[in-house]
Amino acid sequence: MSPRIQVDSSDAGRRLDVVVAEGAGVSRSRAGELVSAGVVSVGGRVERKSYRVSAGDVIDVGSIEEAQVTPPEGVRVAYSDDDVLVVDKPAGVVVHPAPGLREGTLVDALRAAGHPLAPRAGSDRPGIVHRLDRDVSGVLVVAKTDEAHAALSAAMSRREIERTYVALVVGVPGVDRGKIDAPIGRNPRVPTRMAVLPEGRPSVTWFRVLERFDGASLLEVRLETGRTHQIRAHLASIGHPVVGDAAYGRDPSLARKLGLARPFLHAHKLAFEHPVTGERIEVESDLPDELARVLDALRSA
Repeated sequence: MSPRIQVDSSDAGRRLDVVVAEGAGVSRSRAGELVSAGVVSVGGRVERKSYRVSAGDVIDVGSIEEAQVTPPEGVRVAYSDDDVLVVDKPAGVVVHPAPGLREGTLVDALRAAGHPLAPRAGSDRPGIVHRLDRDVSGVLVVAKTDEAHAALSAAMSRREIERTYVALVVGVPGVDRGKIDAPIGRNPRVPTRMAVLPEGRPSVTWFRVLERFDGASLLEVRLETGRTHQIRAHLASIGHPVVGDAAYGRDPSLARKLGLARPFLHAHKLAFEHPVTGERIEVESDLPDELARVLDALRSA
């Protein structure tokens, strides 16, 4: 049965999407989608999300059962306690809702599994402390409580959360180890991408060569800062873009040869001090099968 919400004086003057979210038991983003889809009516009238309700309004929410989010598959919880989760995310899954993609996110998967998520981060991104790009796999930490979220966010700002990645890059670096210290900002020509720019934010990436192949190298990469697309932009800036990265790579021929349909970038290890107990937490994630097969092919070539 579709929910019917009777507005009383305590809710008078509030936005329609907020009242629908609370009254129907859905997220604010989902409530906004329902209002925009025209399945929410106020006294028989379809109103905008920003409509301010009045005492006595009767709100009918239609088709809410059909609009339930289908969570993505393949999301694995690698560590969990009362305060935090460490999640192993597959490639292809967006961490939280964003313009143009409102469902099938990591947040949806965690909610569907019944995990509490810290609300202080916002209704669209509850519990989220940091992100991985959609096509990047691996581990990230999520807060269950507001206390844990505040502590983890502060630790992230102090660069105390250790994030280590594995990346296959085009070409062979001339050094075994390196530091990329170059500011990153929004690319003025392509706003959806980042670039090394003098006016960008300070950004530091460390790398170590693990294996060298014919025309490619496997790197261990450690983030000191955590800018958007940092690893991808930094490695591209030194002439060694991530193999399979359509946004920052120049030549897709190696990825095609290897049958790689996504960037070879994987968040392999996460280490941090527990925000409540102070215990050191370390979690690792194995390479997913599609990346492991690429390495096997390179090693046998």
